[in-house]
Amino acid sequence: MTASLPRVQASEAARGLIRQLQGQHGELLFYQSHGCCAGSAPMCFTVQELKPSAGDRLLGRVEGVPVYASEAQCDYLAGLQMTLDVAPGNSGSFGLEDGSGQHFVAHFRLWNDEEVPLLEPITACAA
Repeated sequence: MTASLPRVQASEAARGLIRQLQGQHGELLFYQSHGCCAGSAPMCFTVQELKPSAGDRLLGRVEGVPVYASEAQCDYLAGLQMTLDVAPGNSGSFGLEDGSGQHFVAHFRLWNDEEVPLLEPITACAA
């Protein structure tokens, strides 16, 4: 059986910030927003703060943390590898990292033809 490719990856800096936030807040999740003004950004919440809806999809996991997006956003993201990273400065978002002096960002690249058949599936969330 061939190993599948994760749709979401993370830089070591992002993994470090995730572990720090897990230590401070417990169980986390990411939601890839698609707002008009601030653009698209990965936002980190505790699982108590945001409950995925039936219209959301699970893109993957990083450090055991699920990464969700809306169904419409997933249609766009299906062709892209997402890498979570951090950048200096506060984002002014509602994410848990705000105030830490860092914020999460996402970098994207197109999948190549050899990778597409190996991708992990995007799964629906339970209502």
